[in-house]
Amino acid sequence: MKDYVQVPAAELEKLYELAPTGETPTLLCLRVCCCCSALRPRYKRLVDNIFPEDPKDGLVKADMEKLTFYAVSAPEKLDRIGSYLAERLSRDVVRHRTGYVLIAMEALDQLLMACHSQSIKPFVESFLHMVAKLLESGEPKLQVLGTNSFVKFANIEEDTPSYHRRYDFFVSRFSAMCHSYHSDPETRTEIRIAGIRGIQGVVRKTVNDELRATIWEPQHMDKIVPSLLFNMQKIEEADSRIGPPPSPSAADKEENPAVLAENCFRELLGRASFGNMNNAVRPVFAHLDHHKLWDPNEFAVHCFKIIMYSIQAQYSHHVIQEILGHLDACKKDSPRVRAGIIQVLLEAVAIAAKGSIGPTVLEVFNTLLKHLRLSVEFEANDLQGGPIGNANLNTSSKDSDEKIVQNAIIQTIGFFGSNLPDYQRSEIMMFIMGKVPVFGTSTHTLDISQLGDLGTRRIQIMLLRSLLMVTSGYKAKTIVTALPGSFLDPLLSPSLMEDYELRQLVLEVMHNLMDRHDNRAKLRGIRIIPDVADLKIKREKICRQDTSFMKKNGQQLYRHIYLGCKEEDNVHKNYELLYTSLALITIELANEEVVIDLIRLAIALQDSAIINEDNLPMFHRCGIMALVAAYLNFVSQMIAVPAFCQHVSKVIEIRTMEAPYFLPEHIFRDKCMLPKSLEKHDKNLYFLTNKIAESLGGSGYSVERLSVPYVPQVTDEDRLSRRKSIVDTVSIQVDILPNSIPSDDVVSNTEEITFEALKKAIDTSGMEEQEKEKRRLVIEKFQKAPFEEIAAQCESKANLLHDRLAQILELTIRPPPSPSGTLTITSGHAQYQSVPVYEMKFPDLCVY
Repeated sequence: MKDYVQVPAAELEKLYELAPTGETPTLLCLRVCCCCSALRPRYKRLVDNIFPEDPKDGLVKADMEKLTFYAVSAPEKLDRIGSYLAERLSRDVVRHRTGYVLIAMEALDQLLMACHSQSIKPFVESFLHMVAKLLESGEPKLQVLGTNSFVKFANIEEDTPSYHRRYDFFVSRFSAMCHSYHSDPETRTEIRIAGIRGIQGVVRKTVNDELRATIWEPQHMDKIVPSLLFNMQKIEEADSRIGPPPSPSAADKEENPAVLAENCFRELLGRASFGNMNNAVRPVFAHLDHHKLWDPNEFAVHCFKIIMYSIQAQYSHHVIQEILGHLDACKKDSPRVRAGIIQVLLEAVAIAAKGSIGPTVLEVFNTLLKHLRLSVEFEANDLQGGPIGNANLNTSSKDSDEKIVQNAIIQTIGFFGSNLPDYQRSEIMMFIMGKVPVFGTSTHTLDISQLGDLGTRRIQIMLLRSLLMVTSGYKAKTIVTALPGSFLDPLLSPSLMEDYELRQLVLEVMHNLMDRHDNRAKLRGIRIIPDVADLKIKREKICRQDTSFMKKNGQQLYRHIYLGCKEEDNVHKNYELLYTSLALITIELANEEVVIDLIRLAIALQDSAIINEDNLPMFHRCGIMALVAAYLNFVSQMIAVPAFCQHVSKVIEIRTMEAPYFLPEHIFRDKCMLPKSLEKHDKNLYFLTNKIAESLGGSGYSVERLSVPYVPQVTDEDRLSRRKSIVDTVSIQVDILPNSIPSDDVVSNTEEITFEALKKAIDTSGMEEQEKEKRRLVIEKFQKAPFEEIAAQCESKANLLHDRLAQILELTIRPPPSPSGTLTITSGHAQYQSVPVYEMKFPDLCVY
């Protein structure tokens, strides 16, 4: 039986006045009865009791303890408690009763921290609903309150994850708070800090559950990552640390959005797994592109340092791959943007090289070399098709910007290569060398069809500079490992000798690979060294592998040095590097045979400077003489033969008195007096072969080969190269089609027939003596010259003969015409050209 409560008449009249129109007193009484505390459920009475009459008094602690005890004792009531609290809080939010809202959230927080059981799941739903209500409100104070409650909830470890729970709303709301533009700076900072803490709470709550990966979806990462980067970018980063993340206690003390955002960003990346890494990194590129932060790129470098230090070491190659992919996507952007991306790649590689780089080594170099080619192509197009007038300023600025890109690429390649182990570095050296364009061959794998001559030369220089950076610090046990034939042949190609800068880079690469005992710094600068012992040269006994290397490739090295000395565009640095090359070969690879060959090479250089068949300027001729003097002074002291040292010292002393321009200390000065000719000089100014042979023979050296003049080895590439090669001077020129010579040349080559000319033609005694001298020299050469040199010259002559015969046979031997058609090859495709019978020409015997 229902119990009814008696209501006084005065109170009843008040109820009638307050009741809505049309409501009967009976129904009104029933409503009053339902509101009576005696009939309300206990959980509602306990919840109502925690709210004081005046919200300023705060939460009623005694009643809060009763509610907490009731919730712990009857966990099945948590769902209803939460729903009722949510109902009251929603009503108070709408009515702007901030005091009661604070009390309700405090009660929710205490219940949440006190109850740990399976029944907390439904209560959490009511809790998150109330937090969402606070975040949706426009009052900053309530938004911060809701964020703080969510952070407390995020720190609670649940026994089992709730797979149906999603945090999409919270991600969106917290991200929006991170971009707050409130008019009050303090309030704006407070809201942004709350948003960052909210994102940090979402990350902590979700990433621990491996079966629930919704937070790593792109739609969430596209909101979280830019929000964090936005706060890191807007506030001063002076206090932000680079390297390992700071301790949590230090971060909590900082009330700086930049510090909090950086800590949250580090935590997010540290929790990223193999499959989620790309989703966390790609929004970084979008943010940097949107805000144009690649130029200048200080913030971009700062971000990727944080990324590389925060992620697990085995995932570093994923970040490098993403940077390379973004570099490909931005290949048409401005040079400064590309340079900024490449510099970021350099910083990432510098950190990744200390750990695991993974399978991206060749990919990194391939991508960088591709962009190096593109940069050179852009630069060449600007130079060839650049506008005139005032627009030339824009062209020059673009040119300098492209050089910034190229220098950044080379620096990245060098740093990456220098941190690789030796076995990988040798592969990278071969890989880069395979990209270097060499005229007349198709071995290189880099497309240079759009570059032209200027662009091709530029890409050669860039690739050799990259190779120089990679070979820096490389130490191989044997020279065969450092300079295999597949690497040495293209490196010493005549195509890389057409420019003085190319020759310098080639020699510097050789020095990096030859100098296994760090002697190059002691040899810096071409000069006459008074006492080589003061340099404290480090050397070891020549091993068998190095000896076989010199037997196989020595002539190739000598030839490169010989031709390099005779180039007309040589500068001071070229002669210094050539001198260093001779000295390093002497230190690292020279036995007695190699020493004799090097002395023969030096004497041949001296003779070429005196005879001057190549019409070199006087400065270059004196430079060669100075180079020979510096090297013979060095090698004489290295082999320590007293008579040889005495002869070299005497010649140098005479030169100091009579011809100082033959010494490096004088000829390479800015203002040095040059002689008019070298033919009239005294023989005492030159190093004489007979005296050198006499001095070395007395010390047990085999000096028979010293009397054989050095002749450079001829290679197949000489005929393929576009430059003037040694073939043009030592081979016989055959004119197959003399009618093609212009008449002017024929007239210029004819001689006037006189009595003296006929007398010389009849007198054959001189010709016979010349023939005898030639035969004697040939016999002596075959008796004393090294086998490798003889074989190389015979092979070159045989190849030249075969080429001439092939040309002659191609012109004379052709298949007879046929009505069925003649096979011809045009542009690589076979075609049959039919010849009608009436157009065919038959021999007279076949026609009747």
